[in-house]
Amino acid sequence: MGKRGRIAPVISLTKQERAQLESYVRSRSIPSGLSRRFRIILLAADGLRNQEISEKVGLSRIAVGRWRKRYSQKGLGGLQDELRPGRPRSVLDEKVAALIHKTLQSQPPGQTHWSTRTMADEIGVSHMTVCRVWRTFGLKPHLRNTFKLSTDPFFVEKVRDVVGLYLNPPENALVLCVDEKSQCQALERSQPTLPLGFGYAEGYTHDYVRHGTLTLFAALDVATGGVLVKPKKRHRHQEFLQFLRHIDVNVPSEMDIHIIMDNYTTHKHEKIRAWFAKRPRYHPHFTPTYSSWLNQVETWFGIVTRKAIRRGSFRSTKELAEKIDLFVKSYNRDSKPFVWTATAESIFEKLERLYNVISVTQH
Repeated sequence: MGKRGRIAPVISLTKQERAQLESYVRSRSIPSGLSRRFRIILLAADGLRNQEISEKVGLSRIAVGRWRKRYSQKGLGGLQDELRPGRPRSVLDEKVAALIHKTLQSQPPGQTHWSTRTMADEIGVSHMTVCRVWRTFGLKPHLRNTFKLSTDPFFVEKVRDVVGLYLNPPENALVLCVDEKSQCQALERSQPTLPLGFGYAEGYTHDYVRHGTLTLFAALDVATGGVLVKPKKRHRHQEFLQFLRHIDVNVPSEMDIHIIMDNYTTHKHEKIRAWFAKRPRYHPHFTPTYSSWLNQVETWFGIVTRKAIRRGSFRSTKELAEKIDLFVKSYNRDSKPFVWTATAESIFEKLERLYNVISVTQH
């Protein structure tokens, strides 16, 4: 007579227990491993054998039997992971608190910020311990963000005006973000670029020959993401006026045009104001001072710099202009608008939090 295997414990669930387990299985906030254990119990209650459950949940038959047994003995609590033995912590909470406090409230003598090794020497722990604590609490002393608060007395009004154009653009009108990117350098690398290969990045020399600069005037259509550009050698009001005429020629005469631009002197020159005054379909809107981040064309300038200018090698400003023109044609074929989600109120709330932080640090 052959040996008889172990008999799996029978699992029976009340309606309430089944409903609870099913809700746990559907939940997205429960870890997948724990959700799988709940599913094992539901399948066991349906009368399935361990081997059948194993095939459905992707665990071994032995693991299925273990969770089934633990549920029959301890209920839901038996499905939780048990504490595992390990070496006790060598760094006490007091030392971790001191490390965090020193990171936030002090600087090493003669230096601007702590490193993992200088902090380790100061606190008396390993630099890897400092690294783990900083990573756990999201502390990054080696990084630094920049900011600039606007001093514009009409900041609130201008933000509402510009953001309103983004979120609720006027009908039968074109909204253009206009600006110029000056000092686009035509740099020729002193030696040929090394091509990209397996195991190493593209390489180019650190030295170069200057062949002049261009100013890139650009108008971004907020609705489509398409851009209209014109490279110029200078960025005076004369060149800006030429670019406005370029826009005028390329936009149907029956459409109103709302132009968003910054407070650069060129944009407010008397001849520019006179040009707008003679053309009632144009509606200029100005961003607050020190708030170029409100102008969407600045984002596009970052794109063209990264993808067409920064890593190029140009023997003349004409060659640079041709490369930019080629990039713009390719970009416009598949252009998409930038998605603007920030409301004026959300911007004011963020700035208020920043002001509060600054006021605390000043006292």
